[in-house]
Amino acid sequence: MIEYVCVIIVGFAGGIAVGGGFVAFLTVLGIIPRLTQLSKSVHRIQAYEWAVVTGALCGGWASLRDTALHISMYWLVPLGLFCGVFVGMLAAALTEVTNVMPILAKRVGVEGKILFLLMALVLGKVVGSLFHWIFLIK
Repeated sequence: MIEYVCVIIVGFAGGIAVGGGFVAFLTVLGIIPRLTQLSKSVHRIQAYEWAVVTGALCGGWASLRDTALHISMYWLVPLGLFCGVFVGMLAAALTEVTNVMPILAKRVGVEGKILFLLMALVLGKVVGSLFHWIFLIK
């Protein structure tokens, strides 16, 4: 019985630590407001906030359970597109907020060629994702 209580306490503490870090990440850097500015949908900021909260809750619940969705394989294309667009927009907002691109361009020495740097990053991500899904996911 003591072992179960210890596991519950450690699991709860880990969840609080990860959740606190996630909330701090979103609030301190202002990811969601910047994401709404980039997508020109500031009027839907509450929808973004609820999407993040709902996604975190559903993702946490699904990771704790052995969840299987019995849906047609044709649903994977739009689901994958929506997930990719959300992650891409979140990554774009994060790099915008932290000014990663200008700093990286200055360090690498390609200050006048930021467009090429961005295209290399985007194409690398697309090729890497396609390679992962085509060859590693079966």
